[in-house]
Amino acid sequence: MQLVKRISIITSAVLLISATTSYSQIFKSSEAAPQGAVIYSLPQTSVKVTLKVSLSSFTAGPYASYSEKYLGITADRSSKKSCTIEEIEITPMVEADQNLSVALNLGNSKNASANFLAFSSQGLIIAPGYFTPETSQSRFPSPMQPTFNEAVANLGTQTTQLYKNVTNEDGEVEKVAVPQTQTVAKTADKKAEETAQLIFRLREKKIDILTGDTDANYSGQALGSAVRNMDRLEKEYMSLFTGKTTTATQQASFEVVPKAKNAKQNYVICRISDSQGLLPADNMSGRPIYLELTVTDGKIATEVTAEEMASSKGKVAYRIPLVVNARILDGQTVLGQTRIPVYQFGKVLYFPLDLALGK
Repeated sequence: MQLVKRISIITSAVLLISATTSYSQIFKSSEAAPQGAVIYSLPQTSVKVTLKVSLSSFTAGPYASYSEKYLGITADRSSKKSCTIEEIEITPMVEADQNLSVALNLGNSKNASANFLAFSSQGLIIAPGYFTPETSQSRFPSPMQPTFNEAVANLGTQTTQLYKNVTNEDGEVEKVAVPQTQTVAKTADKKAEETAQLIFRLREKKIDILTGDTDANYSGQALGSAVRNMDRLEKEYMSLFTGKTTTATQQASFEVVPKAKNAKQNYVICRISDSQGLLPADNMSGRPIYLELTVTDGKIATEVTAEEMASSKGKVAYRIPLVVNARILDGQTVLGQTRIPVYQFGKVLYFPLDLALGK
């Protein structure tokens, strides 16, 4: 996992005023921006987590309850779905912190202009409203609805013996059987029995072809094609007992902007459901997938104080990131982890605008 480094160089024209000295002023989004100054923002990090999951749906066969009776095998009678995480990607994204902007007047100082451009090129300060221009497509599978093809007819004939009274030559009344045939729908038990018989006949026929014990002459490609077609039919008939499993792939990305003031750096990035797959964090029908951020060296910086804002005049305010350990958790199971820089956890520092830098 690579850190996405997109450096933004401010393209707004630098407004120079007649003052010979430069100044800067930190202000919040609720405050009005000073007139005649260049406005820039301090960077912050949003964490994008991309997950790719595999959705599996098992549909029990219509004759599953007869599998042991007619085939001597045990088949699962319950349909079920499952969702398994296949891939995870953690990407830190750089964007402008809308809650912390700086008004800057460079004056006529060449050193101030050079210092400002240097900080901008290093990504320590960025243009207002900037974010990492990266797109991600979400892929969602189509509904999985397996179908079963019946191997035998749904209707059959049933013969019933009826009796009627007939007077014979001697004048005696006799009961004579009169068979009556009618069309009826087959029971599931009957269809399962006939399907099992088809499976066994296919197996016998395949053995006859492979051993040459048949009147038909199969050779070369014809032999292979015949066996493959029999295997396909047997597999289709067997699925009526053993069921079918279908799979699909789903991919989606979710973003979290960590908050420095949070006591615990645990965030629900999304939820996952065996029946619905990936869900937004606010959909309570799935179990949560967490992003956990742990500081390994140093500590998370507090907000900029009023004293710091007052002392920032005449200096370039910039922000350096704090490197943290990011983990993706499913309950107690660690799905993936990496180290990422988080700008809003780092310190806000100040550099004199007019200071000449040695080459």
